[in-house]
Amino acid sequence: MSKLYPWQQQDWAHLQALRKRPPHALLFKGTQGIGKLELALQFAHALLCHHPSEEGFACGACPACHWLSQGSHPDFRLVQPDTLTAEADEAESSSEAKSSKKPSKLITIDQIRGLSDFFALSAHQGGRRVVVIHPAEAMNPNATNALLKNLEEPPPDLLFILVTHKPQLLLPTILSRCLSFPVTMPDVAMATQWLKQQGISDPLPILASCGFAPLLAGKEDGQLELRQKLLQALRQPAQFDIFALSEALQKTEQAWVVHHLQQWCYDLLSLKLAGRVRYHLGEEAAMQKLVASVDPLKLAQLQKQLQTARREATHTLNPKLFFESLFLDYGKVFASR
Repeated sequence: MSKLYPWQQQDWAHLQALRKRPPHALLFKGTQGIGKLELALQFAHALLCHHPSEEGFACGACPACHWLSQGSHPDFRLVQPDTLTAEADEAESSSEAKSSKKPSKLITIDQIRGLSDFFALSAHQGGRRVVVIHPAEAMNPNATNALLKNLEEPPPDLLFILVTHKPQLLLPTILSRCLSFPVTMPDVAMATQWLKQQGISDPLPILASCGFAPLLAGKEDGQLELRQKLLQALRQPAQFDIFALSEALQKTEQAWVVHHLQQWCYDLLSLKLAGRVRYHLGEEAAMQKLVASVDPLKLAQLQKQLQTARREATHTLNPKLFFESLFLDYGKVFASR
């Protein structure tokens, strides 16, 4: 394991300086989709490797590296929601009977308590132990309190690495006991070049729609056809068939659709009030026609409705009706122009 994303070179150099006297807890923070977890795992593996390279990377050949590659290192734990674990295991479990129980999106107190035996034992290799928690904001309140006790009285030679997209959701007591480590956000030129190397021919529009987070943009590339269908409808609210579009989208993740509606409406309001867009580069001309005679208050009200819809997106029983309601609300903004 010795690859970094191009924008992480300086971060890696800073981590090597910390390696000499590591704190008991690090907080990797930054926008989702910039490689925070990958960097945290890279650092954890390097700390546990028996023969790291001069650049500080894990060698990939020692017993510790072998255990890490097999997910069985006795001095390492990765704590994350069951949904993320299920996604990682999906390929292996495809032939097995799936549980009817829906995986949790939260990190539970049982997962934190499950580390108690790990904390109680000394390091198997006589060195350091590492716990990575990702994303830290997914801990429920009880899990957070259980972790806090260990951060207040950390076991010897144990490093906690908390990875978070939303540090503002963490308790101040958690933040105060961790050394903050902001992970670099790549500039547009570097992110665009990297996406081109991944085979995306025109990455800038996708990158902008993903808040300039390259890893999210890489995943979004597989949704291009669906995204174009949605944008085509949003450009012409008076003509598109709400019911046909809702039918076509009903197997799509509702949160994904709401997210793109939020970005579109943000850009409409931004163009109306400030004359610029953030997420839909190249759509300015179409958007300018839409907002020419629209009341900005209506757009602001729609954004508020979309915030509510975002919270409800994971609990809808009928996706088709959910989408119909969204698109009807969108159409009303332009109905009286």
